[in-house]
Formats: sequence, structure tokens, C-alpha cells
Amino acid sequence: MKLSFVIPCYRSEKTIRQVYDEIVSVVKQRPAYDYEIVAINDCSPDKVIEVLKQLAHEDMRVKVVDCAKNMGKHAALMAGFTYVTGEYVICVDDDYQCPVDHLWELLQPLDNGYDVAIAKYGRKKQSKLKNVGSWANALMMTYMIGKPKDLQFANFTAMKKFVVKEMIRYDGPYSYVNGLILRTTNKIANVPMEERNRLDGVGGYTFKKSLKLWVNGFTAFSILPLRLATYMGLTFSAAGFLLVILTVIRKLVNPAILAGYTSMISVTIFIGGILMFMLGILGEYIGRIYMCLNRSPQYIVRQTWNIEDTK
Repeated sequence: MKLSFVIPCYRSEKTIRQVYDEIVSVVKQRPAYDYEIVAINDCSPDKVIEVLKQLAHEDMRVKVVDCAKNMGKHAALMAGFTYVTGEYVICVDDDYQCPVDHLWELLQPLDNGYDVAIAKYGRKKQSKLKNVGSWANALMMTYMIGKPKDLQFANFTAMKKFVVKEMIRYDGPYSYVNGLILRTTNKIANVPMEERNRLDGVGGYTFKKSLKLWVNGFTAFSILPLRLATYMGLTFSAAGFLLVILTVIRKLVNPAILAGYTSMISVTIFIGGILMFMLGILGEYIGRIYMCLNRSPQYIVRQTWNIEDTK
């Protein structure tokens, strides 16, 4: 059986070789398994592409994709998925945090009928702010795109080949790998293990990138925000109608009641803010439709090594 490891690389020139060495040493424990490593340089500002080219020269199983623009981790994964040839596809980070030494535990659910297996970390080795972002993202996935509440997504994931083939059929510009997995199958298992500390540097996901990914998730795979806007519109309309009736009745009962300008301004500002927020959501959807119609690419490949004949 052949395993395909997909590694998006960004600012990892000091760690990617250690990740490669560990993958090779772990796979060699099972002689029945072959492997390939598809590494994607997501237009990294460091010299990781030089390290990847050297690895590709040393090992023909290392296949390198050099992207011309930084399009984000999920777009880089989609680029890598295009070139995989193994029966099982494993997503691995480039910073050595993924516990690759537990690879065989991660693959066991795939041998037992599951389509996707995802590492479940007891405690993520990241900042408190990023933990809040992860919590918000999990909440969005649960209520916007139907993720089971007890299912946890992580950076160390294994999938069967048919799942990846279905995922790369999505050619929209706003790729969201977790949403594509949920859209493809519900036979997903979590495998408990511990995440490791980064070998070098800090995570490449800034607050801006995390927010962009969060927006990608619910606008690309759910129309619930639009329905929420409809429900809120109906609710405020009903409340406004009842308030008008109440105001008329109070005025008839007590003509001495003065007009409440302060309360009127407060209500107007509040409802105006809600309307602007909902218009912003609607504009986000329309803008993404426009980008899809213009065929904006998920990623742009500048050059490849060792994979020209396998796409």
C-alpha cells in the first residue's frame, strides 16, 4: 500500500527536513508500505524551497510544488491533493508539531471502515488567543455546516483516496478543507494523541488569516447567515409592529405622555446597525459569487519537481 503525505510549507526551512526524516523512519517500520511526500511551498519568504528542492534531488519520492502566490494553508493543501497517488492521504504540518510517530494509530480507523481519521489533541500547543479562534471556528462548523459536536479537527489527518478525489472536484476560489471533508463523508473518526511543540518560530496563522478562514467556512458551505438575516428581519418587524400598537394605546390612555426622542434614536441606531451587518453578509456572498464567476484560482503553480508526469 502507498501512503501520500501532503505538507504545506511556509517559513519552515529549519524544520521541514526533520519532518521528512521522521516520515521516512516511521514508514520504514512497515516494509509493506510505500510512500510519497508532496510538499507545497506556499510562496514562503524564507529559503524553504531550496531545502525542498534538495530533498527532491535526494529522494525521488519527494514531490515539490512551488506556488507563485501565498494563497493560504487550505489552498496549498488543495494543490497538493491534485498530485497524490497513494491509497491513503495524510496531511502533516511543516513545523514538527504533528505526532507522526503515532501514524499507525491514525491509520487504524481507515482499516476499520472509516473514511477519515483525525488526531484529537487533549491540549493544543498554541497561544490563548489562537485557542479562542479555534473554539470560534469549531462553533461555526457545528452550527453553520453541520459538524458533530464531539468531532475535533486538527492538523494531522488521514483520508482515503476517494475522499481527496471528491474534494479536488471543488474548483471555487475559497477552499476550506474541513468543510469539504464534512461535505464528502460522515464516517470520520477521532484518534486521541498529544500535539508536540514547534521546533522553531511561531505559527503562520495571524488573526487576519484566521478570520478570513472563518468567513470562508460559513460563506462557502452554508446559507444559514442569510436565513438568520431573514429571521431577524421578521423578528424586528413584528417587534416594531407591536411597539407601534403599544405606543398608540399608551397615548390614547394618557395624552400627556411626551415623545421619547432618546429611546427612538437608540432603537434607530440599533436596528440600523443590524441592517448594515446583514447587508455586509449579503455583500460578502455576492462578492464571492462574482469571484467564482471570474474563475479566480485557488492556487497558482510556478514550477514542480518529480511530479510532472503524475498529475
